[in-house]
Amino acid sequence: MSESQKTQPRLVVLSAPSGAGKSTICKLLVEQNPMFRISISATTRAPRPYETDGVHYYFLEEADFFRKVEEGDFLEHENVHGKYYGTLRSTVNEGLANGFTILLDIDVNGGLEIKRNYPDALLIFIKPPSMNELQRRLEDRKSESAEMIAKRLERLPLEYEKAEKFDVVVVNDDLEKAVREIESIIKNH
Repeated sequence: MSESQKTQPRLVVLSAPSGAGKSTICKLLVEQNPMFRISISATTRAPRPYETDGVHYYFLEEADFFRKVEEGDFLEHENVHGKYYGTLRSTVNEGLANGFTILLDIDVNGGLEIKRNYPDALLIFIKPPSMNELQRRLEDRKSESAEMIAKRLERLPLEYEKAEKFDVVVVNDDLEKAVREIESIIKNH
């Protein structure tokens, strides 16, 4: 990236229904932009087989998570599908201080909480092309039960309603196109 293409460090929230592609999009944005970093969230859920503590998430016991809540360590935290997730203040502040644009891969409620505390944060909601496509993606992951997939799909109306408060909505019907569009939005917003 040339000097003229560098952007000021900023907070960018990417939210989407589970399975819409936000984690993949975040990964590709970081691979293509050396000044972007993904903030690693903390969670009380169990790791998926391919996930590593400190790389994908900080996996915490509930008692440790709630201790961090009490100590004010989170910028936002949320109960999603019965498990807790949160953005550690120290991770974000360190990245911004080092000149990086920080991507937050978090749910819609967390995104709106970030916007309340950081009005300059850019909120991007990623929509799947359709409910059927989202269900197919969730099933193809083979990481969740049919009951959990149904729970995630039931949450769609709430997520879409809150997405109306986001700065931008991007439909992920073509991964490469969505990544280019989001990259352009971040650099030009």
